Amino acid sequence: MTPSPLAPEPGTREPDAPRDTDNAAREASSIELLGLHKRFGKDTVALDGVDLTIRAGEFFTLLGPSGCGKTTLLRILAGLEEPDSGSLKIGGLDITDTPPHKRSVNTVFQSYALFPHLSVRDNLAFGLRMLGLPAAEREARVARIAEFIQLNDLVDRKVDQLSGGQRQRIALARALVCEPDVLLLDEPLSALDAGLRSQLQVELLRVQKRLGMTFVFVTHDQQEAMVMSDRIAVLDSGNIQQVGPPREVYERPVNAFVARFMGHDNLFPITRRAEGGWLTTELGDLRCDGEGAGDLLLIRPETLDLLPGEQPGENRLLATVGERLYRGSHAEYRLDIGQTSLQATVNNRGRHLPEVGERITVTVAADDLVTLGK
Repeated sequence: MTPSPLAPEPGTREPDAPRDTDNAAREASSIELLGLHKRFGKDTVALDGVDLTIRAGEFFTLLGPSGCGKTTLLRILAGLEEPDSGSLKIGGLDITDTPPHKRSVNTVFQSYALFPHLSVRDNLAFGLRMLGLPAAEREARVARIAEFIQLNDLVDRKVDQLSGGQRQRIALARALVCEPDVLLLDEPLSALDAGLRSQLQVELLRVQKRLGMTFVFVTHDQQEAMVMSDRIAVLDSGNIQQVGPPREVYERPVNAFVARFMGHDNLFPITRRAEGGWLTTELGDLRCDGEGAGDLLLIRPETLDLLPGEQPGENRLLATVGERLYRGSHAEYRLDIGQTSLQATVNNRGRHLPEVGERITVTVAADDLVTLGK
């Protein structure tokens, strides 16, 4: 990794060690949450004993539906909320009672929170001025961060003259220019259109990797979380349901909530188990090589293959195409098997695409089947 572009030029002050090679600096950005509880009023439990460790230099995402506790957790990290009990450590230091302005943490909000009457330059310098940095160092840092985010030709414009994407970059730059150990991002891309959102996802990920800084990102968008994260924590009702890399959380969810939230519709009760990994479900009998002894069978839509006509064999089911949605690179199917339905996602390239009403055979590999708990 390259050294931080935010480090000062030689001669301005004692040079910082690059974030990616200074182990002490990286460890200063590790986060440990121990037994965090937070309640609003008598009946609303926002956090119910959360234990979590976020590694230094990690792009970590808090993912879950509205009201699951992810934003409350982020606000506690920022010092904007106090936990009812539990503790918070950053770099091994307990900061549970440390006020927000004394934490080496900055936040990028969904609303940008920029000053519309100030220029881009003055917005970027605002936090540095609050820190009491000399004017020469403020100017040098602002120039470097503006170049880093490729907006150095806009620094003298007022922020209300910029596009949504440019404002979001300025909000990110203003948080980075103070060189925090941890950057918190509260759904910063949710107000953008789909194309710009995808572009800024990539840019944000590149910034994080180049700086080696710890990012804690909040979103309710599963695709966004999987694209950007080193690890994901899935929350529900104030509890962490699963923590792991995106592929693990998607392919091996630990329970039905995580499976459904990650977009899996194909969950079927297991009514009987037999030797050799055979499972009986409402779809029929299927052989499963996967681990686990749960009550539900998960079949991921993209693991299914569709064959023309009736082709008997192991893990093959006769189905009728009930619905087809063509999406360019792939097609999504609703397949009717008896009284139940199965969702399938099929890559279009070089494939026969069955029509609605066509009788087909659905096949799935035994090692693609997953059993999990309710």
